[in-house]
Amino acid sequence: MRERSTYSGAADGGVRDLLRAEGLSLLAATVALYGHIGGDWWMFALLFLVPDVSFAGYLAGPRVGALSYNLMHAMVAPLLLGAVGVSLGSQTGVCLCLIWLAHIGFDRALGYGLKHAKGFGFTHLGHIGKLATER
Repeated sequence: MRERSTYSGAADGGVRDLLRAEGLSLLAATVALYGHIGGDWWMFALLFLVPDVSFAGYLAGPRVGALSYNLMHAMVAPLLLGAVGVSLGSQTGVCLCLIWLAHIGFDRALGYGLKHAKGFGFTHLGHIGKLATER
């Protein structure tokens, strides 16, 4: 008889700690770079939580919610925005990229990872919320 796997698809132990440390490093580096290029701190404060508007996707169910959350919390789009900003000489584009990446780093440092379609509490960094305490 084949043994059933308990693998959850989430990082744990030292790997999880390393990924959270990467998130903290991303946050620190983007905030430092934002200050270095002279970004407007009011803009930073106003836009820092904008990616969390993607939570609204959960109103349409866990699959749509995970998709909308992950689109706003993966590094692909902000890095592309930053590359376009740099290539066009747009400080605004670079600032938006850095704010977005800072938000992602902040979330990852706190343990809020990319979501699985099973529900909000299932992330690539482990379970969060009630699921974390039930384990």
